[in-house]
Formats: sequence, structure tokens, C-alpha cells
Amino acid sequence: MALEQAHDPEQCKGVDAGITRVFQVLGKRWNGPILSVLLDQPTHFANLRRAIPGISERMLSDRLAELAAAGLVVREVDEGPPLRVSYRLTAAGAALEPSLKELGEWAKAHLPDRPC
Repeated sequence: MALEQAHDPEQCKGVDAGITRVFQVLGKRWNGPILSVLLDQPTHFANLRRAIPGISERMLSDRLAELAAAGLVVREVDEGPPLRVSYRLTAAGAALEPSLKELGEWAKAHLPDRPC
């Protein structure tokens, strides 16, 4: 027979909704590095791809679209010729700078080094 346990409402407390939303965006592979590169300045697609080793064009394009839908990145078409597309952070994306830098410092202090 199973032991009956007393119900503790604190144990049923859900995860903070804000944290859930943040990690739905930032928890996806490549989003952190993309935002990190864009913190410095607006960047053309090709330069962004070169700055992030291992990311495919398709994945970069998909992640940029997701970040744009989340209101963190803006896509801008530079008049040509040649026609070039660049990306920059919105005010909301730029507001992530202190948090991203703090997370980077935390990782240096607490996570073991691993090859990328």
C-alpha cells in the first residue's frame, strides 16, 4: 500500500513565468551567441555567421527570425548594390547587455572549460 503524503502547497509552486519566458528565447542554442555579437554593433548576416563558428546559414536565419519575433532584433536591408542585410538589437535586446555579461562572468567562474 502506498504511503500517503501530506500536501505541501509550496512544493507545487510553479516556476516564475518571467524565467520561463526568458529561457524559451535565450535557452535555444545559438541565441545567446547571436545576441552577444549584436551587442557591439549592427552586423551584416555574413559577418554574423563568421563570428559564430559552427552555425549554419539556415540555423542563423531561423534564430534571427525568432529573435525578431520576440522583439529583440531588427532586420534591416541596406540599399545596394550589392543588397546586404544587417541586424541590430532593439531597445529590449540592448537591455539584455548587463544580464548577458553577468551570465558570461558567472560561466567563467563556475563552469568548467569545454571546447565549443
